[in-house]
Amino acid sequence: MKEISIGNISALFISQRGSSTRETQPSIHLDLKGISHDKFYDKDIHRSVLITSKESYTLAQKHHIEMPYGSLGENLLIDYNPYHLPSGTQLSIGTCILEISQNCTLCDHLSSIDKRLPTLLKHDRGIFAKVTQEGEIKEDDEIFLIEKPTS
Repeated sequence: MKEISIGNISALFISQRGSSTRETQPSIHLDLKGISHDKFYDKDIHRSVLITSKESYTLAQKHHIEMPYGSLGENLLIDYNPYHLPSGTQLSIGTCILEISQNCTLCDHLSSIDKRLPTLLKHDRGIFAKVTQEGEIKEDDEIFLIEKPTS
């Protein structure tokens, strides 16, 4: 297997149980059930981790929509646009390996920020990943795309 550096972690977020706000974290611990201490832990392993690119926020800003990082519900905010990566693609981040499972579906939450967001970010809100190797991810960790050898 070959690993190719593609970017870095810009920020990490979790949602505490009983709260609707996202909290910035310097590091997060992940296991096969998701992100420890996140309210979505052990809910749906294929949607355990939401990865969003800073480009999504830039796109919103170009349309005069201002919102702080974390507003899109992401757990990992990264400085690389991963939305073109297919399901099954693996990323090595910190001591974890994540596998992209599906594109993020839009939710009503985005309309509460701005009515234009669901249409604007239809294909640019984020991607879900599941944890295939548990470990820790820290802010500023490098992100590696794992290339599997072709036969």
